[in-house]
Amino acid sequence: MKKTLIFISVFGLALISCKKEGCMDPSAVNYDQDAKKEGVCNYKPTITLNGVNPDSVELGNAYTDPGATATNIDGSAVAVTIDNSALNVDSIGSYVITYTATNEHGSVSTNRTVNVYVGPGAYVGSWTCTTDCSATQFPLATDPTISAGTTSNSIVIDNFFNLIGGTANATVDGLNITVPTQTINIQFGDITFSGTGYMNAAMNQIVISYDYDNTTPVIGGAGSCTATYDI
Repeated sequence: MKKTLIFISVFGLALISCKKEGCMDPSAVNYDQDAKKEGVCNYKPTITLNGVNPDSVELGNAYTDPGATATNIDGSAVAVTIDNSALNVDSIGSYVITYTATNEHGSVSTNRTVNVYVGPGAYVGSWTCTTDCSATQFPLATDPTISAGTTSNSIVIDNFFNLIGGTANATVDGLNITVPTQTINIQFGDITFSGTGYMNAAMNQIVISYDYDNTTPVIGGAGSCTATYDI
């Protein structure tokens, strides 16, 4: 009986000692699904993006990359390389920046999407206006200028009317433009107007359809018309 017990004990210890040792963490590069006993695990770095993802930049502006950080499993820092060769801030679209970190166990990469959009800056400049608007009821100037407004999506059309000048405020959403209802006093009356329009894909022409009501006696009146601005 003692011999049998000794044999069973030895056999049991042998089974325990023969359990396969290996990494049992599925997130490790050397994960072993057959391992029965925990061994050493190896890991690639972990990358964390700074800033937001996706990010955006106005057409024609420089993009400031907030970068990324990478660490090993023990918290030590790893260098990050950045590939932003695909980004073109002079063309509307979505672009990808790739961040890569490498240690002795391999490389890992992550991406940030950067959207290049049309903002107020695309509208700023001196324009030439042609129109079918009435020269007395809605006398648009032929040489207006556009400047940036006080908010991130607003513009100001200066020298709006012929002879009497004035300014018109508008908001932009990409290639779309909205002129909210507003009034310009022209001494003998008021011109209340609003409009909607768009910029073409080449960004060298704006077309706005206006509705207006001119309260000036004799020469006033209400109506609709279209103005085309070229740069």
